[in-house]
Amino acid sequence: MSDVIFRVAVRADLPAVIALLADDVLGKARDFTEVDEAYERAFADITGDPRNALIVAEQGGDLVGCLQITYIPGLGRHGAERSLIESVRVRSDRRGQGLGRQLMTWAVDQARERGCALVQLTTDKTREDAHRFYLGFGFVASHEGMKLAL
Repeated sequence: MSDVIFRVAVRADLPAVIALLADDVLGKARDFTEVDEAYERAFADITGDPRNALIVAEQGGDLVGCLQITYIPGLGRHGAERSLIESVRVRSDRRGQGLGRQLMTWAVDQARERGCALVQLTTDKTREDAHRFYLGFGFVASHEGMKLAL
């Protein structure tokens, strides 16, 4: 897996990223497989915001993983910035090969280099494999998260 490249996504990556999001038990119910105006707008918003980055993992010319990093300023922790990681996906035929660990290590290293005080994420309560993965990576389930769908 040493030939994996992590980079900021470009517009040409959008169809593959959308496919990664939809290639998931939960994603099948809430994401689409076609790039539409909503995805175009979201991609433009993410790439146009210096506190956001859509990162892709590329191997052998194929897009095999992705995640979004958002850097959040705050007054807590003595004005520390934190990193929020979302939409972590590894292509289904590449899971279990260490790519997720490489992707998360890269993202945590980026937050550390930026001076963030912590990295946080949420994961759906039904994703037991993801919970084991994040706990094994060193994350701690220290808070109860809540969401309000609008």
